[in-house]
Amino acid sequence: MSKIKTVWICRECGNTQKKWMGNCGVCSGWNTFQEETRIEEEKKRFTAQNVRCAKPVLIRDVDAQNLKRHKAQCAELDRLMGGGVVQGSLNLIGGEPGIGKSTLLLQMANSFALQGLLVLYVCGEESSEQTSLRAKRLGIQSDTLYLLCETNFSAICGHIKTVHPDVLIIDSIQIVYKEELPSAPGSVTQVHGVAMECMHLAKGLGITTFLVGHVTKSGELAGPRVLEHIVDTVFEFEGDRQYGYRLLRGIKNRFGPTDDVALFQMGEEGLREVSNPSLTLMQERVQDAPGSIVTPALEGTRALLVEVQALVAPSSFASPSRRSTGLDAKRLSLLLAVLEKRMAYRLHMSDVFVSVVGGLHIVEPAVDLGVVLAIASSYCNRVIPSDTVAIGEVGLAGEIRSVPRIETRVKESLHMGFTRCFLSRGNLKGMRQQMKKSMQLCGVSRLEEVIEQLIKDEGQSRPV
Repeated sequence: MSKIKTVWICRECGNTQKKWMGNCGVCSGWNTFQEETRIEEEKKRFTAQNVRCAKPVLIRDVDAQNLKRHKAQCAELDRLMGGGVVQGSLNLIGGEPGIGKSTLLLQMANSFALQGLLVLYVCGEESSEQTSLRAKRLGIQSDTLYLLCETNFSAICGHIKTVHPDVLIIDSIQIVYKEELPSAPGSVTQVHGVAMECMHLAKGLGITTFLVGHVTKSGELAGPRVLEHIVDTVFEFEGDRQYGYRLLRGIKNRFGPTDDVALFQMGEEGLREVSNPSLTLMQERVQDAPGSIVTPALEGTRALLVEVQALVAPSSFASPSRRSTGLDAKRLSLLLAVLEKRMAYRLHMSDVFVSVVGGLHIVEPAVDLGVVLAIASSYCNRVIPSDTVAIGEVGLAGEIRSVPRIETRVKESLHMGFTRCFLSRGNLKGMRQQMKKSMQLCGVSRLEEVIEQLIKDEGQSRPV
């Protein structure tokens, strides 16, 4: 006889308890427990069983060099995945609605199909007609690409046994359900159960599997945290839908680099890779404008030159506005306080707006110096020379701190035609002599020094 029991599961982390509690003891989330009914049956837990039996093997005898990879025929995407998608891997792609997840997977499916691979695309959230219309708009026509509009996982397994695909794409995991589980689709139990089944399919049958995941309001992947532990790779789509640029970031990768990025541009014919992101992001930069400066930011293994713009204007209200796009609002407040304390700028009476051009979101502190100089330039209405970049972290005492991988940032700046770079003296000491001869490197240790050289030229600065 089957046993029926009621449990309480945390929606955030998947913690299971027998009784309801207001606060989860694992993730400290409030009011996150939901009641679910579990049926324990005396049968095998997973319907997708391994077809091969694992045997112990010496670690020196394991051949890890000959992993079979499928090329996506996209240089940026193949580089992000470590040279291609590994056969039999389980991959998770997440992002906001409308960011381009389905478009990317359709283009990847077409690329695999053109190489002779059999692809099964499970479009659970859309009908086959809707997905077909998008495919025709993207110019996708293949004889080895199948569409399946189904949400029942048992039915999907039946079609997998019939088609025998090389690549399986499930869009999305929140909509697929197992009928033997009593909870609703998208719940913690359903997501965990379907993900484990997909893992057995990928590892047991050697099917390269892609899962599409939803995100929460805070931008994190929806579902239990264990979902990210089950899969082999986790990729997140970032970018503002108002802009045409999309950033695909590798959060987890067991077969390649971690925290690397690939830049794409959304167009009428789908996503197009951007081979030179720095040139693309700065092609519309306005020269000789106060409040603008370029700073190199690290995204994964490469450096991107991004333009930081700032606007300081007198406020008409008692509480001035503080707005930032592409930067952490708390970090901006900290930098404004440093400017007021060290430079005696009366920013408490002005509205301050800071933006990273291109819709990118920068989180590393190496752009602090660029943000501070852009604000000071707008406040004093002085133009920063267009051939100058700034790199450095700004401390609470106004000191300029060193940042990692400084030579990668300087090389990218030199490649894009910049001739002068302001950086911390700690980074300057470790630079090679050849790099010092190729570019004018100005080492500074205090915020006052760099503002004195760039902003206060020929007399005192004049606030707007």
